[in-house]
Amino acid sequence: MPTAIAVTSTDLVLPPTDPQTPNAAVLPAPETRSLDASLADMQQLLARYGSVVVVCPTSAPAAVERRLHAVRGLLESDRIALVRTDLPPLGAAVLVRQLRQLAACDFSPGVLASAARLLAHYIYAGAVLGSVSRLDRVPVSLSSHLKGWLPGAHFAVLAGPTPQIVRLGGAGDQRLAGPEFATQLLVARGQLQTDWPTTALVPAWQIQGPVQEAALPEASPGWWGTGKLVEFAAYLPDLPVLYQLVSSVRRETCHWCGMELIGDRCGFCAAPLTASPALTGPAHGTGGATQALGAARRAAPALDAAPAHGAVPAQAVGPALDAVPAQGIARALGAPPAHAARPLPAPGPAIDPRTVP
Repeated sequence: MPTAIAVTSTDLVLPPTDPQTPNAAVLPAPETRSLDASLADMQQLLARYGSVVVVCPTSAPAAVERRLHAVRGLLESDRIALVRTDLPPLGAAVLVRQLRQLAACDFSPGVLASAARLLAHYIYAGAVLGSVSRLDRVPVSLSSHLKGWLPGAHFAVLAGPTPQIVRLGGAGDQRLAGPEFATQLLVARGQLQTDWPTTALVPAWQIQGPVQEAALPEASPGWWGTGKLVEFAAYLPDLPVLYQLVSSVRRETCHWCGMELIGDRCGFCAAPLTASPALTGPAHGTGGATQALGAARRAAPALDAAPAHGAVPAQAVGPALDAVPAQGIARALGAPPAHAARPLPAPGPAIDPRTVP
């Protein structure tokens, strides 16, 4: 049974990469949906798909986060994962689509939820801005602020995985640090008229394939502090590469909720991994993850074969989760076929919402 991927905004739903990529369920905003209705929506998702991974950007309004915690607390469910991401809007949408791709594979809900932190390190998200005077989510130096007052000044800003700001058009033009593996580029155009991402980043970052275009997310001007921008994101597009990246990391079992996890923190209850004294060496915990991720990163450009375990074939994938308007999500959710079901991990104790950050 595929894990449901839910999002807090339609901005986070990009077109699927292939027919096997499930869509995401869009949870209506709190001001358009009562608490009782939100509880009913989540109950339907849990009943039909077993577990739900909700991706909520850290830039989302506080009311959205409060509603999610309230729903999870009132349902007393340990099958709802709240995944927060610091990525800008376009990069967050790319992350959601990658999770949707992996949801069609044989990963457990716990691995899928904790994989979000891993995948975010392989998304190079940034923008070309006409001004950095109101940019507060990426460190801006005083010199960059001063240069922003010059007529026609443009800046290339990289928000992650390593923040960087360079001024364009000046003497000794710097380059943004790019990925060392094959990626594709997604571009969303705002009010700024520039082709810099396609003319400069494509050759410098060795982008594979044509540049993809997307509509600018509604949250992008607020995130970047200006509407004069062109947002971009370079990412791993191929499912075999994503599968290899996630499956190469050692899996652990959460001591609190019993879910599988990768990395050092459970994606469902946020409990940190407790290392056993009997397990030492680089293969345990974050050390093993670092080694495995490095190997996957070096192998990514050449990887063109299916992973050892293989993705779930198309006929075993449940129906897609359709993007849902504010009136509710029940009509878009079809019951998964019986042959797609697989047993869920034994549930642990109910999550005490007071212990969840």
